[in-house]
Amino acid sequence: MPRPRLARPASDKKAVNLTVAAGLVDAARAADVNLSATLERALEDALRVKRRERWLAENAAGMAAYNEDVETHGAFADTLRGF
Repeated sequence: MPRPRLARPASDKKAVNLTVAAGLVDAARAADVNLSATLERALEDALRVKRRERWLAENAAGMAAYNEDVETHGAFADTLRGF
């Protein structure tokens, strides 16, 4: 399922200089690939992965403590189940 994309006004863009393998750029242009849009998507994906990794690292101790508590005492929902 494609993720929703936020429309960005042209004023929200920033010109940057990049160095990319010439053959890769040529092939992308020949295939009619929008380099700017492709880079934006790749950066969004990379940032999402980094944020997830950072969140998991920052919360590892809390998740471990919660899991230990569930192992010892069971989950709260266990007392509510009727099956």
